[in-house]
Amino acid sequence: MPFFVDTHCHLDAPEFGAEMPRIRARASQVGVGFCVIPAVAAFNFAAVRELAHLQGDAYALGIHPLCTDGARDEDLALLDDELGRRRDDPRLVAVGEIGLDDFVPGLDAGKQERFFHTQLQLARKHGLPVIMHVRRSVDKVLKHLRQVAPGQRWQGIAHAFNGSEQQAQACIDLGLKLGFGGAVTFERALQLRRLAATLPLEAIVLETDAPDIQPHWLYRTQAQRDAGEPQGRNEPGELPRIAEVVAGLRGIEMAALAEATTRNAAASLPRLQPLIGLSADRPDRT
Repeated sequence: MPFFVDTHCHLDAPEFGAEMPRIRARASQVGVGFCVIPAVAAFNFAAVRELAHLQGDAYALGIHPLCTDGARDEDLALLDDELGRRRDDPRLVAVGEIGLDDFVPGLDAGKQERFFHTQLQLARKHGLPVIMHVRRSVDKVLKHLRQVAPGQRWQGIAHAFNGSEQQAQACIDLGLKLGFGGAVTFERALQLRRLAATLPLEAIVLETDAPDIQPHWLYRTQAQRDAGEPQGRNEPGELPRIAEVVAGLRGIEMAALAEATTRNAAASLPRLQPLIGLSADRPDRT
């Protein structure tokens, strides 16, 4: 069975609740051998760390752009302190989920950018990669990356990438991998599917963003929801079906995609390498 890494999965989300262990077990049964659990705010730093250790997964610490309006400057100091305290924790693999969101109206854009910039500086200070939210904000995100580390490359992931080909190349040129998940399963997502089909294979990682970004087989329109159909809940166990779509778009075997994206995940988040048993030559889990 192919071995998959879900590079972005909010397993601590309240939508999972007490069912979470069964959800994680279902994912393991279909080949999702490893999950990266990003924090979204200071209040869940401990939760994602404890969950990663309990389940043998990994975690990232950061303040999500949609949470910055409610965050305090003291939370940045808390993040700095926590990154320092956990520096020897092998399951801490990145600073994330951080970034910018220009889609949701009414957010304090200035505060978002200030928090993002500071968290990029903390990532450099602590020698960690970044997992970044880039919804309708790729150019701004790239600007901050270049400002914080002029002329230098980054390690990390542009999560749920949905930008242009030029933006994709700019991210790759800076050293980033691009996360593909449920959105690529929609036939109307023509540009995203083109990118999934044509970008260099070494630039792609897989993710679910569970419980969000449902693949098309779980998504319900507003009309369907109004008619009483519940919105499907995304889970890490959906990753192999998402991978099947990406493999089909690229015209390659699932096993080849699994091996490449596992290696790419370890390249973007180097602390994953020993955790998933990746040898110097090839993954031993495929």
